[in-house]
Amino acid sequence: MNGKFDGIGNGEFSGVECEFIRRFHRHQPGENQCSSALVKRIKAPVHLVWSLVRRFDQPQKYKPFISRCIVKGNLEIGSLREVDVKSGLPATTSTERLELLDDDEHILSIKIIGGDHRLRNYSSIISLHPEIIDGRPGTLVIESFVVDVPEGNTKDETCYFVQALIKCNLKSLADVSERLAVQDRTEPIDRI
Repeated sequence: MNGKFDGIGNGEFSGVECEFIRRFHRHQPGENQCSSALVKRIKAPVHLVWSLVRRFDQPQKYKPFISRCIVKGNLEIGSLREVDVKSGLPATTSTERLELLDDDEHILSIKIIGGDHRLRNYSSIISLHPEIIDGRPGTLVIESFVVDVPEGNTKDETCYFVQALIKCNLKSLADVSERLAVQDRTEPIDRI
C-alpha cells in the first residue's frame, strides 16, 4: 500500500481497522515518499502489550534488530534515543525522537532524525486496540509509517523493505506478549 493509504476500503483492511487507521494514523506522504500500515492481532491483553510498546527507552525488549538503546533526559515528548542496530542490516545507529506517547489511547509515535541508515524522514505511529480473540482479552496492533524513497529505489521496494522490518517487530511483539500472557494465566472473559 503506497501513497496516501490507498489500501483503505479495497478489502485490505476490515472496517474496524480502516476506522482506526483514519483516526490515529495520519500521514501525508510527499511526492518521493511511501506510506503503509500493517495490522497484527496478539493473544494478550492490551495493558500487557502496551507495557512493552510504551517503553521508548527499551525497544530492544521486543524489537529483535536493536542491540542497545540510550535515552537522553526524561521520558517525555521530544525525548531522544540513540539506538544501536544489530549487524546484518544496512544500518548501525539511529537517532529517534518521541513524538507522541498517549497512555489513554495506547498510541506511540516516533520520528527518525539521524543515524547511519537509509530511512530518511521516517515517521511511525503504533496504536493498540482491545479485542476479544478466542474468548480471551487480545490486542489489535496497527503500525503505520511514512518514509522517503532513497535514490535508486522504487516506492514499492522501499515499502516492502520497511514492511518486512515492521512485520518482524510485530511478530516478536506478539511472541513476547503472548509468552507473558501465558505466565499471567489470563482467564477467558466468559468465566470472569
